[in-house]
Amino acid sequence: MSISMQPGQRAEAASSVMVPGYEVKLLLSPSATLGGDGKPSAALASAFGLGSAQSIGVEYFDTSSLDLNAKGWDVRFRKKADKSNFEISYKKRYPIVNGNINAALEQARQEGFTSADDNYEAEIDWNYSKQTLSISTEKKKSASGYSGTALPAESKALGMAVDEIPGKLDNWSATGWGKKTLSASRAHGPVAVSKYAGVFNGLETDVEIWPIRSSSGTGTETIVEVSFKTDDAAEAAAERDKLIAFLQGKGWLTPQDSLKTQLILERC
Repeated sequence: MSISMQPGQRAEAASSVMVPGYEVKLLLSPSATLGGDGKPSAALASAFGLGSAQSIGVEYFDTSSLDLNAKGWDVRFRKKADKSNFEISYKKRYPIVNGNINAALEQARQEGFTSADDNYEAEIDWNYSKQTLSISTEKKKSASGYSGTALPAESKALGMAVDEIPGKLDNWSATGWGKKTLSASRAHGPVAVSKYAGVFNGLETDVEIWPIRSSSGTGTETIVEVSFKTDDAAEAAAERDKLIAFLQGKGWLTPQDSLKTQLILERC
């Protein structure tokens, strides 16, 4: 897949559009990369120099008919075992067609996301076959009294998410639409995520394991994702090619796009 915005163009882009970073995300075959205990195999851990797991409790809030998601918005609530805060993120997604990142950035600018928004971050999520522009902001609330990955009761977590809702989401379709829609939402999840930090070709690289309810609702489908971030478009493209080749050589790559958020919203 080609991308239309080259590194040299970043500084030349109109000052009103956001400057994105890049996150490459690829799926791994669970049967080829996990041991019988559901943790990274010795070969996977050795290949990326993985340390011990960081445990994370994650859930999303949306209506049963996914009204927020239908407008491109996702509201995520999570607790990392080694942190003392809950993290609430509000993310707006724009599909990137034929690698035209500039078009997505321009659409976002027209809808109010500009370089002046220093409380929002823009990122190109680069999967196996598609790219998505994600623009997000994160709020933190004290998790005093909660240990590990424990999340608050659904009503309490939802109340926090509603209280912290950013203005852009609240007034997205109409004044107060976001707060009204989020208030009518429910929790999708939780999911107990295991995150392992490692390195690939000098870049910090993460491996995440997401056990998600299966489509039948009677079991679990495990999603294994490897990812890295960079602010440079050329580096993202080059290292993505190297990572794909490496994973293919090991027989570890699942040639599909990561849809874990959508699966949680639809199944949980």
